[in-house]
Amino acid sequence: MAAATPNGIPASRPLASSVPIEAVLFDIDGTLCDSDPLHHVAFQEMLLEIGYNNGVPIDEEFFINNIAGRSDVEAAQNLFPDWPLEKGLKFLEDKEAKYRSLAKERLEPVKGLAKVVQWVKDHGYKRAAVTNAPRINSELMISLLGLTDFFQAVIVGGECEKPKPAPFPYLKALKELQVSADHTFIFEDSASGTRAGVAAGIPVVAVATRNPEKSLLDAGATLIIKDYEDPKLWSALEEIDREEAKLKKADA
Repeated sequence: MAAATPNGIPASRPLASSVPIEAVLFDIDGTLCDSDPLHHVAFQEMLLEIGYNNGVPIDEEFFINNIAGRSDVEAAQNLFPDWPLEKGLKFLEDKEAKYRSLAKERLEPVKGLAKVVQWVKDHGYKRAAVTNAPRINSELMISLLGLTDFFQAVIVGGECEKPKPAPFPYLKALKELQVSADHTFIFEDSASGTRAGVAAGIPVVAVATRNPEKSLLDAGATLIIKDYEDPKLWSALEEIDREEAKLKKADA
């Protein structure tokens, strides 16, 4: 039986156990790009406009604990427990429009992203983006990052049975790419997304752009990295290369 995290969540398998790799899946916000600060600013400005929190801007801790990585329904319920859900969702829809205007001016990739994208391309692995962000946001961010031709599928949580932290978005990605959970791994940045990947039976590399490392570890991440230039990541990817070389030699 797989070891469990302190929260009773099954721990992810080591990356090399997925050899031969068939696919690599990526979250978008916080994983491909450090977009959370832009989301935070958009929320701050719009919440101030309605006098939220007595006019005191929400801080980063509040943003991480109540909004980051959550589905629109969960974020709306956390922000506006006394509002009708439809009203809360409309607020979030308006906020996304503000975010998109900010993203067009300020969106930046996570450090080293181009290097890991090239590694995935060089190995010929299938790839998909799997996100809780609205499709219009997802496709904009992918386009701004120059990755439109890189991804073979874009899976949106709101178009699945349930969004992350449920496993359905990742299970849908496996189905669309026609690959197995046993031969796939994920890049994520939130505890919610990590739990989704682990629940789908897929090892997760957590990029600690904004979320506390402990929350990612407790969610079951196999490996936690600072960014895509982290030596820990490249050590793990080199191990994958060694294991795949052994398989090819054995099959020769």
